[in-house]
Amino acid sequence: MAVTDPVDIRLLAALADLGKAAVHELAAKVGMDPREVAYRLVALSGSGLPLLVGVESDPNGLRAAISSAPPSWAQQPPQQPQRPPGHSGPHNIQGTPSGPYNVQGTPSGAYNVHGTPSGRYPGPPSAPVRQPMAPPQPPPRPPAPPQQQFAPPPMTPADPVMSTWGVPQTASWARGDEQQVTPQAAPEGKKGRTGDVMETQGLEGEQLTVQLLEVQDPADYLFSAAGYSLEAGERSVVVHTEITNRGNIPFVSLPDNYLELLTADGKPIAKAPVSLTSRPPHKIGVRPGETLGGHTVYVLPDATRVVAVRWSPRPEPDERTLTWSIED
Repeated sequence: MAVTDPVDIRLLAALADLGKAAVHELAAKVGMDPREVAYRLVALSGSGLPLLVGVESDPNGLRAAISSAPPSWAQQPPQQPQRPPGHSGPHNIQGTPSGPYNVQGTPSGAYNVHGTPSGRYPGPPSAPVRQPMAPPQPPPRPPAPPQQQFAPPPMTPADPVMSTWGVPQTASWARGDEQQVTPQAAPEGKKGRTGDVMETQGLEGEQLTVQLLEVQDPADYLFSAAGYSLEAGERSVVVHTEITNRGNIPFVSLPDNYLELLTADGKPIAKAPVSLTSRPPHKIGVRPGETLGGHTVYVLPDATRVVAVRWSPRPEPDERTLTWSIED
């Protein structure tokens, strides 16, 4: 298969150089969050690539870690599938005695040679056969408990609070113009303009301050000076940001891991897996009280209009997201 995601390409290139590595080692090499690296590797391994994601552990250490767990985890649930045999088991046992009567029916063939006595012997065995066959009448009883077990669910729709179909005897749930569930807007973080300093938090509660210092658009000459070449109809953009850790918790991720450009139609553009010698990139981690800066490179179609820069501690924007408008 062809890999088109620039982040996946950078990740696979680093993995090809290492050959075999732990997830956290590979994440440190490419400057990404280990959880993001693990997610991408698992997705890529299922896409047909010659890639195997494995786990290595200490068996004795794991057993020691779960030794204090309650014994309930070891209970096997197959007891539910055993219930049907449990009900039918007694009947199978009762059906088994009917076999001996069938055997007794075989000697009746010998009595047929004697004549009339043979008629009497089939009679007595037939009575015991009817007696064991009578108990199978209880099978209607075992179905009774399941009916009692499944009786409560039909009662739940009658409760308007628990029902997913609305209040009984109403059709408001079927009208598309009066939906009770309104779509919730995605949480938005702080917004500013180029040069603004905005405060936010990391995934582990880190107290961070991020500032957008400069956006060079286009930056083709810097891109070419670093030895890279652009395709026809492409241009490069360089974004300079600075991050400060104001708290006591170290920020261990790459500061610009999820720094994106936003186009006029709201689509995000992820950073390119390249770095420029004249514009140093960000380094992994920001210690408490430390302020670090770095440059992020983007490659996009020449006709694309960039209107904002967005920073987030995770792939999906949330209330911790920061957005700077770069339009006048």
